[in-house]
Amino acid sequence: MGVSEGMRSQLAAKLEVLLPHLDERQRRLLMGAEARTLGHGGIRAVAQAAGVSEVTVSKGVAELESGQDPLGRVRRAGGGRRRLADLNPGLRPALLALVEPDVRGDPMSPLRWTTKSTRHLAAELTRQGHRISADTVADLLREEGFSLQANAKTLEGKQHPDRDEQFRYLNEQVREHRDTGQPVISVDTKKKELVGEFKNSGREWQPAREPVRVSVHDFADPALGKAIPYGIYDLAANAGWVNVGCDHDTAAFAVTSIRRWWHGLGKTTYPRATRLLITADAGGSNGYRTRAWKIELAMLAAKTGLEITVCHLPPSTSKWNKIEHRLFSHITMNWRGRPLTSHEVVVQTIAATTNRGGLRVHAELDTGTYPIGIQIGDADMAALPLTRHTFHGDWNYVLHPALVDTSPDGHPTPADDREPTTAWDEGRLSDPALTGMPRQQLDALTAALAALHEAQPGAGLGRPPRLPFDEQVLATVLHLRLGLPAEPLAVLFDSSRSAVHRTFHKIRRLLDQHGTAISPAASPPSALAALHARVVAQGSHPNSEIKPAC
Repeated sequence: MGVSEGMRSQLAAKLEVLLPHLDERQRRLLMGAEARTLGHGGIRAVAQAAGVSEVTVSKGVAELESGQDPLGRVRRAGGGRRRLADLNPGLRPALLALVEPDVRGDPMSPLRWTTKSTRHLAAELTRQGHRISADTVADLLREEGFSLQANAKTLEGKQHPDRDEQFRYLNEQVREHRDTGQPVISVDTKKKELVGEFKNSGREWQPAREPVRVSVHDFADPALGKAIPYGIYDLAANAGWVNVGCDHDTAAFAVTSIRRWWHGLGKTTYPRATRLLITADAGGSNGYRTRAWKIELAMLAAKTGLEITVCHLPPSTSKWNKIEHRLFSHITMNWRGRPLTSHEVVVQTIAATTNRGGLRVHAELDTGTYPIGIQIGDADMAALPLTRHTFHGDWNYVLHPALVDTSPDGHPTPADDREPTTAWDEGRLSDPALTGMPRQQLDALTAALAALHEAQPGAGLGRPPRLPFDEQVLATVLHLRLGLPAEPLAVLFDSSRSAVHRTFHKIRRLLDQHGTAISPAASPPSALAALHARVVAQGSHPNSEIKPAC
């Protein structure tokens, strides 16, 4: 029987309501069922009512009449349009050639100097004959294990071979000081901050569409300048002290900050302290190569009576400093998104910093001037009451208070025998209190080392050494036992730094062959003051400068 116009209208209204709610296969089966119900002419009537082809309705009828189990999916396996990467085998290799890290710097890469966004990648691939959209590029990159990545600060520069050993040594020094109740502080200069209406990184809650308005350009305000926060973090007390400077980040500013911490908080917290351990970075105003840092610490030791030990972190490891993640990070979080409009704002914001671990921070403004470009002479360095540790004496050293005082011109001078009234006796250098062995034992050791040296191939060839062999042994023993650097020994033995360094290397090798170890002195002997007085006397003589390195 035929299908009337009324039935067609009813069928069209029914399908118009149901079909949008069904998936592709369900629509096909519904239309097939309606066509079977209408009988002859039903396929054409349903197709016209639904606005589809008769082939689609016929497939629905065939699926119903086949008696197959439900497929559980809309399309049969393999149905639908094939993926672009399957149709174009060269597409995936071409994409990887543009983005693989190992060819990122290839000078022949067309995208070497531009952003490798999906849109740029799609345009370049299309130019190469691989027609593709940006969305498909993103899908392929995700399939290959790529994702959007930011730069990660993990490279620390060239790693020093003794880096791990220095960290272990530093931790031992910290543990020994803390176990005996002596203060241990971590010091560093925080990033300099512009003072004024300048943008500060980070965000904080504000009324919607009402951000704090700041200057467009980050040019320092001459009237306000910069804030230079120098921090001291007490490891045992979990307390910070920040000295906010206005001038320059110099060694004098760094030590002044430590001095203000000691007088303001340190000596109250540690009333019985006789020693102080400072852990610091390898560079900057408190770097291990900075002469002024050691000069200023020597004066601090003289004024406070503290024996100051300094252990530097190895080069390129500044972010491992305790103060960075126990104090400075919390300060940065506390003032994020807030313009530092004045030095008072900087000080008050730092002082308000705390954390769940009980961190307490004190901050003060330092309006002092700290000129740059101050030169420290060799004689001043040679006169320092500084002894170096056996392990990496350049990174680990001690400034002794009992051996120095401060002269009117601000330079450290020996407290005892500052103006010796008796003539200098070269025999003082071999004093058993200094060498740690009787003179007869020292003579025997010198003879044994001389025999080892004469037995070596090539002994006696080349330019004669600056120092006689017995003085070479004596200088090395004083260096190993007392931690004396090359500078004062060069003055005492009327030699040069380079010659003394060569002496250290040669005699230490002979000591190793002989099986003799020179143990460091437990504490500086009082006789050491006479050596420092001699260095000062020689260094101040106009014709007695330290000989330059050759």
